[in-house]
Amino acid sequence: MTRTVLESQTKTVTIGFDEPFCVIGERINPTGRKKLAAELEAGDFSTVEKDALEQVACGAMVLDVNAGVVYNSNPNPNETEPPLMRKMIELVQGLVDVPLCIDSSVPGALETGLSIAKGRPLVNSVTGEEERLEAILPLIKKYNVPVVAISNDDTGISEDPDVRFAVAKKIVQHAADYGIPAHDIVVDPLVMPVGAMASAGQQVFTLVRRLRDELGVNTTCGASNISFGLPHRHGINAAFLPMAIGAGMTSAIMNPVRAVEMEAIRAANFLMNHDPNGGEWIKFSRVLDAVEAGTPFAEAAKASSDAGSGRGSRRRRRQ
Repeated sequence: MTRTVLESQTKTVTIGFDEPFCVIGERINPTGRKKLAAELEAGDFSTVEKDALEQVACGAMVLDVNAGVVYNSNPNPNETEPPLMRKMIELVQGLVDVPLCIDSSVPGALETGLSIAKGRPLVNSVTGEEERLEAILPLIKKYNVPVVAISNDDTGISEDPDVRFAVAKKIVQHAADYGIPAHDIVVDPLVMPVGAMASAGQQVFTLVRRLRDELGVNTTCGASNISFGLPHRHGINAAFLPMAIGAGMTSAIMNPVRAVEMEAIRAANFLMNHDPNGGEWIKFSRVLDAVEAGTPFAEAAKASSDAGSGRGSRRRRRQ
């Protein structure tokens, strides 16, 4: 069985076909979040701190950290992103002890993150573009870390799933040329919005099965892409995730601070026999009981997390 191993200072998370679905928290990302972007440019990391603690309490096993802020004072990300990535990773690692997903399109920011990340982070991402392959794969080899491979190349994002599969295969083969094994490639087959393409769900389920059976790789996606532009998106996401898990998807970059999606994932883990004796489902059901009684999900999840760790403090910093 393919296993992609991620590590923090003391914890190991394994993404695999026979493992519980890996939830990668997406919220430490200023893309589309003007308030967060403005805070980061001003040196205010209070939202990053809140998002790190909240996502882990709600069930994120890995945290995506993205420093892609376009500064008004300096629009050059090659200059601004590496030092911001350093600050954000240092902050997050001081607050929570989970593996990180270092997320950037700037190679310098990725290398800065890799140089200070504790353990074995995931890198997000490489595409099939030749220039990107040549810039990123040497970093992956140098630091011996896994990478998200996104199924688009110099021609853009194809609506043809066979083309997206071919791009993924190309990346896996190029990685092998650098001595990077397939188990360290986590393919994002690219989820299209079902509102724009009625077959989007069917396409990704078929792609995930092919990626698992033919390439032997783990998979991930931006889960909310499936519902982009539609009303009541969280219901669609909550239906999509178990179906993707049933097709073989092993992780997703998503918002864990949503009870309906997390409930769907916990149930899917149980149904896939990735939750021995339903222990995690029973634990999570107590959180849902608190939510039904009127407690906000994030607050109920945090209380459960604190109780499980034997700690009641607001912050959990390593000394």
